[in-house]
Amino acid sequence: MGIVSALAIYFIIWWTTLFVVLPIGNQSQHESGDRALGTADSAPINARMGFKFVLTTILATVVFATFYLVTQVWGLGPDDFPHFIPGT
Repeated sequence: MGIVSALAIYFIIWWTTLFVVLPIGNQSQHESGDRALGTADSAPINARMGFKFVLTTILATVVFATFYLVTQVWGLGPDDFPHFIPGT
């Protein structure tokens, strides 16, 4: 795996992990009863994006390291698993 491929895969894993992390710990304005004018009821009160970016980076690094270990070090790929075709 080249460096460009590794960076592309890491970016995809990071972006996907961000969508998993985003809802963690959010409280909407509607839930708290404190609504700012001109905003939606569903807008978060304190999104803590810095914390979520750090958490996303840590989780994405762990997932990428696991992916790298399985595919590059152990050499496993999709063809190494048995194919199951129902009804045969």
